[in-house]
Amino acid sequence: MSSWAQREKYLVKAAQRSLKGHKTFDLCRSHLMKASQISKGTIYNHFTSEADLIVAVACNDYQTWIELAKQDEKEHQDPLICFLYHHCNRLYLTLSEKLFVIDRVMPNQDLLDQATAHYRDRFEHLCAEYLQWNREMISRIGDVPGFDRAELVMSYLRGAMINSDDADKHFEDVQLYFQFSYALSQLMGHSDKRIPTKQVFSAWLLAKKELSLHQSTMSSAA
Repeated sequence: MSSWAQREKYLVKAAQRSLKGHKTFDLCRSHLMKASQISKGTIYNHFTSEADLIVAVACNDYQTWIELAKQDEKEHQDPLICFLYHHCNRLYLTLSEKLFVIDRVMPNQDLLDQATAHYRDRFEHLCAEYLQWNREMISRIGDVPGFDRAELVMSYLRGAMINSDDADKHFEDVQLYFQFSYALSQLMGHSDKRIPTKQVFSAWLLAKKELSLHQSTMSSAA
């Protein structure tokens, strides 16, 4: 990775840290000077407009989701279970780390039109890749005629992420993930299929908590 790419990645991470807990994308390029300890000129070279900064953050989020999707496919053979856990993982990550919900501002054609080709093209590629993964998973679960199930699901997911953040839902709320999964199965037209029970989600959350404690212990020891 070039020093330019490394610096860009560092700046995006700094932006994401600054946005934690925020309900609006109220971060400007000038704010990154303090957050990153990098000069204004360098920051403005990386992001020639405020739109570039927003789209760069969105690119990072979509890349994270794609990587998470690949990991979830390795862990879950059943396409329905894989799909549900993938989006539950996204929701858990967002709430537990108080991440800015990029769905609030992206996709947004006006912002993309304002961004430079470098960021616009990257976002469009990542967005298309992630949408294709979701469409393929929904098809593998089982196509149901009558509606564009992928469109219904993606619209619901965007709203659910924003609404859960607005309501300050707790990331350890078992009912949240159960209802979330139930809604997804209904929208896909598979109300007849079994989704993880509340007991299963309780065990899933416990495993995540234990893993987090282990990682924290290892980090402190290092």
